[in-house]
Amino acid sequence: MDFDYSPRSQELRERLLRFMDEHVYPNEARYEAEIEANTKAGKRWTPLQLLEELKPKAREQGLWNLFLPPTAGGKHGQASGRDFGLSNSDYAPLAEIMGRVPWSSEVFNCSAPDTGNMETIERYGSAEHKQQWLEPLLEGKIRSAFAMTEPAVASSDATNIESRIERKGDEYVINGRKWWTSGAGDPRCRIFIFMGKTDFDAPRHQQQSMILVPADTPGITILRPLNVFGYDDAPHGHMEVDFKDVRVPASNILLGEGRGFEIAQGRLGPGRIHHCMRLVGLAERALELMCRRASSRVAFGRTVAEQGVTRERIAEARCRIDMARLLTLKAAWMMDMAGNKGAKAEIAMIKVVAPNMACQVIDWAMQVHGGGGVSDDFPLAGYYASARTLRFADGPDEVHRNAIAKLELGKYAPA
Repeated sequence: MDFDYSPRSQELRERLLRFMDEHVYPNEARYEAEIEANTKAGKRWTPLQLLEELKPKAREQGLWNLFLPPTAGGKHGQASGRDFGLSNSDYAPLAEIMGRVPWSSEVFNCSAPDTGNMETIERYGSAEHKQQWLEPLLEGKIRSAFAMTEPAVASSDATNIESRIERKGDEYVINGRKWWTSGAGDPRCRIFIFMGKTDFDAPRHQQQSMILVPADTPGITILRPLNVFGYDDAPHGHMEVDFKDVRVPASNILLGEGRGFEIAQGRLGPGRIHHCMRLVGLAERALELMCRRASSRVAFGRTVAEQGVTRERIAEARCRIDMARLLTLKAAWMMDMAGNKGAKAEIAMIKVVAPNMACQVIDWAMQVHGGGGVSDDFPLAGYYASARTLRFADGPDEVHRNAIAKLELGKYAPA
């Protein structure tokens, strides 16, 4: 395995670092001020002007749709002005840089759930689906939501899903309640990818289907935003949504009935590793803030950085971040070499390792910041909320640990 960045990735990395230095880091305070102003004005769920100003700049510099894989051919592969996509290994260092500021991914049209939804439509959608939904998503003209998790069942087992997708003539009728539907709070959200069951009597993994549901279809009700440690993540949001007798054309089904679980596995593999790439960057930023704070504060006659416990935690953080980065790069390399299915062990391992690592590093950084660490004066509390959520998103730790253990036990099972 060669983890040197490819020339193309290195070029984009340098360009992205400059963009972050020139346009993102200097605007972090403005981002928070704009959110506060929107809240006071009763416009909490309004797209931020800052991000809309930065997007054309990113696109002009060729820093747009960087997540697109090489398989995204034709005009979709050229949507960012590039004539080829990036491999997972190429994209990894770029996602890490974007992850240092949680909101920056949207500036480059590389934020969830849109990336996963775009890949899903590109991979499994029809030509009509791509023209109607993929192209405006790639252009950044609309946003999307992914409706899979349900409040009534343990959705860590996707076969538990109870929502119904029933064929009625030339239409499907959709009924069910979803929550943690990422992106549904954004007023620019125009399309849902919805997972439900088309056949409750089919084999366990052939009951589910995925279907495209336009956001303005009658019968869709946004019930409420779900907060994470008090953060509502506006204007993106993680919403509870009710679908009642929602009718869409039968042609909106992806791949066909009974293919939903297959699509979910194809979609969540890249999504999981993208999250982990960004978490490495988030942990790096937390360590940077930790070191700067520790060097500038004096307690008991010496800087906090000179305290033994602080140095121990800084050293341990450095080790854990680098270990997580290497495992992430290995997973990305395996996905490129063997495909998502061939890399299932590595994807599961990094999905356990990266969020837990980030939570611990951010926690140590918060401790060094004292009371300020848990306040809104510093970004660490928000960082922690995001990292902690990712121990659930795209499958909880327990599911991935179980999968890892089964693979390991299988190596030593009797013939």
